Amino acid sequence: MSFWRVVAAIVWKDVVAEWRDKEVLSAMFALAALVILIFNFAFELRVGNVREVVPGALWVAFIFAGMLGLSRSFVLERDRGYLDGLLLAPVDRSAILVAKSLSNWLFMSLIEVIVLLLASALFNLDLMRADLLLVTALGTGGYAGLGTLMSALTANTRAREVLLPALLLPVAVPLLLAVVKATAGLLDGGTLAGVVHWLQMVIGFDIIFLTLAGVLFGFVVEE
Repeated sequence: MSFWRVVAAIVWKDVVAEWRDKEVLSAMFALAALVILIFNFAFELRVGNVREVVPGALWVAFIFAGMLGLSRSFVLERDRGYLDGLLLAPVDRSAILVAKSLSNWLFMSLIEVIVLLLASALFNLDLMRADLLLVTALGTGGYAGLGTLMSALTANTRAREVLLPALLLPVAVPLLLAVVKATAGLLDGGTLAGVVHWLQMVIGFDIIFLTLAGVLFGFVVEE
């Protein structure tokens, strides 16, 4: 099979499996919605200008909801016996990484759209904008790619729920800082041209993280 046929097959398998039980999506949505609701109550009591703090609240919800989904990514594959089959198949290991990263990106993006709709209603802001969605998609891409690598690295450890955030978040700090700054700039009335330097950082980190993940993934899954 060609590289992209393998990727499409694995992504389709992940989507169908999640559609049947909705185990990961329901947990991600519950956590993200809870975070947004808590911030909403806190902002009503303490914050005068909500626009200044919404970017941080959104990305806290995205990060922790994504962490929950990433932590289950390879654990479910291992528990259901899929991972051994994937590793024994005569396919490029990088195709597995790309497919799992795309699956995680799709699941995270779906939850993020729902969270943006919820936050728009709670904070009385227009968050369903093309520029904000672009920044969110770019930031999520790098986070999902790096998180997929870390999920594979920690899947066979006993303390994976602790190890995954401990390994992922420090490495992802530059990416998360850039996307929060870009989101804040857009909510302050700026345009994509005004936050282009932050977007360049996001794209640069995406390229670096995804390339690094592709190089290391084969060694990670062998261990």
